Amino acid sequence: MLATLIPLFDDKMSVCAYSVFARKENFFLNPSLMAGARFDGAGMVPELEVVSSMGVATLSGGKEVFVPVNQFSLFAEISLQCTVPANKVVLLMDNTILPEENFIKRVKELKEQGYKLAIRKIPISQFEVYKEILRRCEYILLDHSKIDITKAAYYFSRQYPNIKLCAVNVDTKEQYDNLVSVGGFDLYEGSFFRMPIQGSDTEVSPLKVNYIELLNVVNAPDFDLTDAADVIGKDPALVISLLEMVNKMALNSDITSIRHAAAMLGQKELKRWINTAVAKELCADKPSEIIRLVMLRAKFAENMAKYFEFGMQAPELFIMGLFSALDIMLEKPMDEALKMVQVSKKVREALLEDKGEFAKVLDFIKRYEDADWTEVSRILVLENIDINDVYSAYLGALRWYRDLIPA
Repeated sequence: MLATLIPLFDDKMSVCAYSVFARKENFFLNPSLMAGARFDGAGMVPELEVVSSMGVATLSGGKEVFVPVNQFSLFAEISLQCTVPANKVVLLMDNTILPEENFIKRVKELKEQGYKLAIRKIPISQFEVYKEILRRCEYILLDHSKIDITKAAYYFSRQYPNIKLCAVNVDTKEQYDNLVSVGGFDLYEGSFFRMPIQGSDTEVSPLKVNYIELLNVVNAPDFDLTDAADVIGKDPALVISLLEMVNKMALNSDITSIRHAAAMLGQKELKRWINTAVAKELCADKPSEIIRLVMLRAKFAENMAKYFEFGMQAPELFIMGLFSALDIMLEKPMDEALKMVQVSKKVREALLEDKGEFAKVLDFIKRYEDADWTEVSRILVLENIDINDVYSAYLGALRWYRDLIPA
């Protein structure tokens, strides 16, 4: 099983829902399945298996989850496959569901069972033909580049006033900002929120400079615990977070100082805590999905280290994932951002040049985020990695993030 989550944002860059995309098999290992893939497992919805096994709280922080269905899986026993509340699941249909009697009847049944409905890939010329299905949908996904949103918003407000319009394939921040300024869409989906910073004259705030100083202290070889403690002491939020964590460990002794707390954790655990805590603070003024993105990348990369034969370098891969959006955190191009922090040569090469040993892990993680299952499957074959190990590594990262930052 392969599975990933893709966020849907509103006009405030807040995540309102997630789409879950899954693949049950690696077809590269059995090419004969490719031809019959459209019929294979027709009565099963892999995405529902993911939702049921993890729950919406772990997957999406309790937000709605969009689950793709096609002309076959629409007729599956969805209620038996899904153990989460129906009103948290949005069944995402496509143009393989035809505006015919049997499909319309099934859509009505699912609606009565409490599921929400969405549809995508419907051309403008077919809106009227699909009216019996559209009037039962909560969402319609539209390619913003192929539609006049002013006309579309007017049409849907009159014909289907309760349906929400979602712009898909929003690839740049400029596109997103323009769409928001024009108005008409309720949600936006695309890679715009994680695009690299190309150039900026923005000065890094003094508070972030302090965080960077702390990163450089703990990422230096054999760093001094007292030096780290002194830098932590400059930020009340970090002090409180550190003391809360250490107090859980020190049940029978009093913590007398920040240096004492740092010593209680030890070098290895303090370094790990500081890197994650500082990443959270550097993302504090960014969309919440950025911190989720880098945390999941970090833990997923660490979990995948042994499968790429980098088991001894798992902590470095964690740092690579954590700093993979450093340009966005600091609002600087990646080359400038990396000059401000201390990272290994392998991490720098992967983040800046897409070269070196770690680059293939970073590329794999980004392909996975995009649900590019064809390329992901190809990499798994080349690296001799089992698909189930990847699934476990990803779900492990989700659970870790859930426990790290409760919804």
